[in-house]
Amino acid sequence: MNLFDQLAVETPSIPSMYKEMTRRELEDRAIAVKQKLGARVFLPGHHYQKDEVIQFADTKGDSLVLAQQSALQKEAESIIFLGVHFMAETADILTGEHQRVYLPDMRAGCSMADMATKAQTEKAWEKLNDVFGDSILPLTYVNSTAAIKAFVGRHGGATVTSSNAAGMVKWAFTQKQRILFLPDQHLGRNTAYDLGVPLENMAVWDPMKETLLFDGDWSNIQVILWRGHCSVHENFTTSNIAQVRKDHPEMHIIVHPECTREVVARSDSSGSTNFIIQTIEQAPPGSAFAIGTEMNLVKRIIKDHPDKHIISLNPNMCPCLTMNRIDLPHLLWSLEALDAGQEINRITVDKYIANDAKKALSRMLERV
Repeated sequence: MNLFDQLAVETPSIPSMYKEMTRRELEDRAIAVKQKLGARVFLPGHHYQKDEVIQFADTKGDSLVLAQQSALQKEAESIIFLGVHFMAETADILTGEHQRVYLPDMRAGCSMADMATKAQTEKAWEKLNDVFGDSILPLTYVNSTAAIKAFVGRHGGATVTSSNAAGMVKWAFTQKQRILFLPDQHLGRNTAYDLGVPLENMAVWDPMKETLLFDGDWSNIQVILWRGHCSVHENFTTSNIAQVRKDHPEMHIIVHPECTREVVARSDSSGSTNFIIQTIEQAPPGSAFAIGTEMNLVKRIIKDHPDKHIISLNPNMCPCLTMNRIDLPHLLWSLEALDAGQEINRITVDKYIANDAKKALSRMLERV
């Protein structure tokens, strides 16, 4: 039984009445209860949330920014995080003692974050240190569990975002000869390559086989990439790019750095979610883009920019399935539970883990 199956057993199920309501009924009740709760509740919403949910967000953004914004809402006793589990964990780590964080549906996880467990990481660290000695600094993408952030914090490393990964990798190389990049191999590979690290100097750690995948002299290894990936972004392919080049040669192809190295190399530009949004916002009317990122966001960008020709790089792409666990019935359930004084789906991070995770987050925040 995986984490989210276990959570489904241990946490209450949404009452059936919420699933039986019409969208209008759900929206009207959500508006009413949100107004009643006022500043006591804060709803940060991730860019990948669907429209029925994001319309109720008090602010939109990426996971770390949303957690930071939550911590600034001193009047808010409750944070209902419209995102996935690791994001709510980060919010719990950064918010004050008087604030409580909730996730509308505990099944809203992240397959990438789940690809690196505490046990796997500790075992890998032991084996890698046996080989390379004290020459490795761990970095973890913020798209990771609190336990992985804590592991990195304990070992002198830091978190990174897709916006600041380059700066953090540069910093890491001032600390140690090698880096271990968790859990997304593609962001790590793309970032290191852009900084001049040859692909032949990058190895991959396979946590399932507990082995280092590398052909060559191990002394040349500079970057050890965890074998993890985003199930959404890995579905953009070079064939998708070839098709867009054929059908829409005028289009600027812009992708997220969680895409594979081959896709990023063949695109016109790559960058974080905010980079993608801002690039399109700043483009003149009539501009044409093919976007390689999550479909809920792509559809929203298309709707927000009717003066531009915008398509998804992969026309058959589905939205992030785990992110879509957060829907209007679960959101209303969370709001009305709070109004009734009930604690449903609260996210709490153990203080020991939170303290070490804060070290990793602080090392990043001190440098951005």
